[in-house]
Amino acid sequence: MLKIELHTHTDEDPADLIAHSTRDLIDRAVALGYGGLAITLHDRYFDPAPHAEYARERNLVLMAGIERTIGSRHVLLINFPARVAAVRSFDDIAALKQETTGLVVAPHPFYPIPSALGTDLERHAGVFDAVEVNAMYTRALDFNRRAISWARSRGKPLVGNTDLHLLEQMGSTYSLVDSEPEPDAICAAIRAGRVEVRTEPLPTLRAAQLFTRMSWGGFKGRRLRRRRGATAD
Repeated sequence: MLKIELHTHTDEDPADLIAHSTRDLIDRAVALGYGGLAITLHDRYFDPAPHAEYARERNLVLMAGIERTIGSRHVLLINFPARVAAVRSFDDIAALKQETTGLVVAPHPFYPIPSALGTDLERHAGVFDAVEVNAMYTRALDFNRRAISWARSRGKPLVGNTDLHLLEQMGSTYSLVDSEPEPDAICAAIRAGRVEVRTEPLPTLRAAQLFTRMSWGGFKGRRLRRRRGATAD
């Protein structure tokens, strides 16, 4: 079984201000026993090629990814070719799936945030291969419950992800995938349901601290983008 994380961000992300590099993330994942990792930058395709040898030497499968915004909704697109960055609709994703071995995951689908899929998950259910159980929850407050119920009622596999913006998030929620250590095989195993979620709720104070720091990074990233845009003009 491979320990897998499919929803992470690094300092290459164009949306949020993030401190750690791709290699920092690889090192952290390896230290925690992960066998596979997808990097899913906001609306920027992550090509694993420049880091593949570094990851391979550490027995980590590094996968291509992007967290694409469709309308205002976020979708995780794993192990697709670079042209996935150009998709603009759920129909575009469905068409690209016919030609590739990519995996489509619904991230934090029912969290109370503008980027959550909400009713679009049901409307485009056939596009999605798996549904995320997100690490940002506590015993008292858990927006994953509806996602878990929805996935089980429709026979969709669940995957455990952190939506990692801080290295210290890694480890509380992850997937175990029954697969050979290769991107196509990992995606096929998840689609076939050979995946188990391992997760534990965060202490309330810990969740609040992480959420605050993640939100601050997003705010600073947006402000930086506006400044760069004003300078370019």
